[in-house]
Amino acid sequence: MPRFIFVVGGVLSGLGKGVVTASIGYLIKKSGYKVTAIKIDPYINVDAGTLRPTEHGEVFVTEDGGEIDQDLGTYERFLDMDLPKMNNITTGQVYLEVIRRERALEYGGRDVEVIPDIPNEVKRRILIASKGYEVSLVEIGGTTGDVENLVFLHAARSLAMEYPSVTVMVTYVPFLRNVGELKTKPTQHAVAKLREVGIFPDFIVARSESGLDEPRIEKIAKNCFVKRENIIDNPDLDSIYRLPLLFEEQGFTDKLLKKLGLKRKGRDLREWEDFVRKIDEAREKVKVAIVGKYVRYGKAEHKDVYLSVLEAIKHASYHLGAKPEIVQVFSQDIERMGAEEILKGFDGVIVPGGFGSTGVKGKIEAIRYCRENDVPYLGLCFGMQLAVVEFARNVCGLKGAHTTEIDSKTPHPVIDIIPKQKELIEKKMYGATMRLGSWPAVLKKGSLVHKLYGKEVVEERHRHRYEVNPKYVKVLEKAGLLFSGRSPDGNLMEFLEIPGHRFFVATQAHPEFKSRPLRPHPLFLGFIRACLKRVPSSRRVSSRGSKRA
Repeated sequence: MPRFIFVVGGVLSGLGKGVVTASIGYLIKKSGYKVTAIKIDPYINVDAGTLRPTEHGEVFVTEDGGEIDQDLGTYERFLDMDLPKMNNITTGQVYLEVIRRERALEYGGRDVEVIPDIPNEVKRRILIASKGYEVSLVEIGGTTGDVENLVFLHAARSLAMEYPSVTVMVTYVPFLRNVGELKTKPTQHAVAKLREVGIFPDFIVARSESGLDEPRIEKIAKNCFVKRENIIDNPDLDSIYRLPLLFEEQGFTDKLLKKLGLKRKGRDLREWEDFVRKIDEAREKVKVAIVGKYVRYGKAEHKDVYLSVLEAIKHASYHLGAKPEIVQVFSQDIERMGAEEILKGFDGVIVPGGFGSTGVKGKIEAIRYCRENDVPYLGLCFGMQLAVVEFARNVCGLKGAHTTEIDSKTPHPVIDIIPKQKELIEKKMYGATMRLGSWPAVLKKGSLVHKLYGKEVVEERHRHRYEVNPKYVKVLEKAGLLFSGRSPDGNLMEFLEIPGHRFFVATQAHPEFKSRPLRPHPLFLGFIRACLKRVPSSRRVSSRGSKRA
């Protein structure tokens, strides 16, 4: 029989429910139980594939080709497991299926209504995703009081009547500097809203800048009708990877298991503790630039668009004893000020995935700067395509070479749309139609990429419509570019590198999606190693950082 831990949010979004859910999942898994995690998103979109990254954050890609909410990536990193696309449930998916069934007379001609039919479909999907697991964590997006997540809360309440379940509310306790006090009233209102739909939280995870004090804990417990010991402190930390250990210190795992009627079968957190110790003991600083277009949103710097890239850099850096300083560089700034002016202080550069023409010139200039100055470079997806464009123009002498995504009339289409993709675009079939999910590549023996992976055939996740034009492969390789990984049939270029360069590697895939805290990705390990060799002596040793920000 499955057991459920529902994680809901109160007060505001962006509290880190995904990290809380992932941390709980890790602890339950290490307690000896088979665990999975499910994310519910209340938006009407069928998936995250057509959403603007600056608004929604990173689009995470699963092994089976799902374009998913970024929280699935957090779950995968903490649980060290691959999750299927069915573990992301959206309002769009639910309503599409209910309408399909109504059109097929599967409801027997009766009225089809929001209640109970929509919650029933949600329950059905949760139960399918939970099959074969002992504990399922279900994170319900949005906050209590939102109209759009009510049907999902109804589904959670219904499941809790049928199966052993626990509800965890993640809420925010703001600190008002003008009065010097933490305020619990927003949390009280959020819990009251949750009770209106018949759900009483078993635990409250209180997010705050500096941590709760005893008077605030007592007040929340008294006014929210939650036991004092079930108020879990979750202050701002300098690393999200400290959270499982902080929860464990507060006995959160044992309390959850007791509520679920389970006994603890394990407690070995040594690997995670060793990883966190590496964060503390990291001595060398390594400075990495991520050159992209999705850096600014309004007046703010967006930190979620390249989330998996950021985490992959951290995994590799900590593993190598380094403390990363990661700066997101707006590619249009390079267009205005020049690559050398912007990038001269960095030990390495990454150009990640992206779409559209904004900032492309700046990305190409960044790639040229790395190639000409022996600066470690890692290109991901669009970062590989533009590396081919830069090489074709400035080494092969192919004037005007470009990708047809940006210039459909380029005289040298070194990057071109996949023929099948062209047909889909002409039919305006954009959603879930890219080359998605895990695809194999055969690596060239003796190449740097082959040495980094340590094997001949690898599988990485993809999300793109354009590829290296096979008509230009010989020209590019004759000039010194090595395509060190290809599809099994040899038609698609999956990896490239420049022999003799300190580190110049790019891939059509998104290896960042498969990096784990305890298993850094080999491409990122190779990149950071190369970066560390360029670190000037003035930055060789740094003092240890504080544990809390």
